[in-house]
Amino acid sequence: MADFRLMQDLAQDAKTKMVLLVLDGLGGLPQAPGGPTELEAAARPNLNRLARQGTLGQSLPVGYGITPGSGPGHLGLFGYDPLRFDIGRGVLEAFGIGLEMGEKGVAARGNFCTVDSAGLISDRRAGRIATETARPLVEKLATIRLPGVTTEVRPVKEYRFVVVFRGEGLSAEISETDPQRTGAAPLPVRALEAQAARTAELFNQWIAEAQKLLANDRPANMITLRGFSGDPRLPKFGDIFKVRPACVAVYPMYRGVAKLVGMTTIAFEGDTPADEFAAVTRSWNDYDYFFIHIKPTDSRGEDGNFEAKVKVIEAVDQALPALLKLAPDVLVVTCDHSTPAVMKTHSFHPCPVLLWAPATVRADEETSFGERACMRGGLGTFAASEIMPLMMAHANRLAKYGA
Repeated sequence: MADFRLMQDLAQDAKTKMVLLVLDGLGGLPQAPGGPTELEAAARPNLNRLARQGTLGQSLPVGYGITPGSGPGHLGLFGYDPLRFDIGRGVLEAFGIGLEMGEKGVAARGNFCTVDSAGLISDRRAGRIATETARPLVEKLATIRLPGVTTEVRPVKEYRFVVVFRGEGLSAEISETDPQRTGAAPLPVRALEAQAARTAELFNQWIAEAQKLLANDRPANMITLRGFSGDPRLPKFGDIFKVRPACVAVYPMYRGVAKLVGMTTIAFEGDTPADEFAAVTRSWNDYDYFFIHIKPTDSRGEDGNFEAKVKVIEAVDQALPALLKLAPDVLVVTCDHSTPAVMKTHSFHPCPVLLWAPATVRADEETSFGERACMRGGLGTFAASEIMPLMMAHANRLAKYGA
């Protein structure tokens, strides 16, 4: 991980700009042995040009063999040790939509799902229903009342929602209800420590009431809950690295993780890479560091749609000249985790990394941006939490250490 005390000691002001472009779930696998991955199959002339001018490597979000969730994957990219700062998805979703947690709040990320007549999950995302379809279902859930706590339920995006319980003596040390597979029933909430027993029972009561309310809805006739968490009160990114950081992201959860570390989220219209790069352009003079998040690479990987994931990568590449026109001093292109379409889920595979910094980079011999090239690249294999110190150094924002 980045040594925060060392970063604070060495960080210095410079008139340089850094961009972290995260294509969520970018890392992939071939559809057949020896074939190209999604990234390698994509037409990517601009990314390949950056690869020729820069250097490549691969990062480990958490560690060898560990499959990361989105929260730890992004915290690592921001320099935080994901094993030290363990944050549930619930608080990220809550922060992402501007929902206040409070000191006594416990939040959970909710998914609408589809269950069959036997109560077994047939679709973990209820067909990825639209936000407009989910909104009236959330309104139903908001009518549930429980003794001793207040509850707040808000839609997030598509099939996702967030629920926050507030009250005395609540604990986030409870288990998730999503079995992470179809053909299984949603799991009951269980206390992971003794003082969480009451919280687990309250959530189980709430889920039971939700099941009754949704029984006649299709396809979203049930819910699962994940990532129970409170506000972890993290050290702030801007204070550690002495930069003015900003986030451009379509999905609320990623705005949430950015807000959690103190980044300013930039509002904009649209949901394409071009829309996101245009938002960066409009705010270019106001910030030193931009975190740009592209979600559909991950979504299409989870859908198992290899070709659709390729097209997302190509759309990013086509829009990239607008970002490069701003002439950032440092640009890193990477992901928070791999999501191979052949696996339809997050995986443990290392993340491809492209570092482009025209004034300071030692270019390696690779000429294209892909997983195989990254395995051979000059950066080698390293912890994702080291990306931020690398960016700072290439942006001339770290002073010399020692005499």
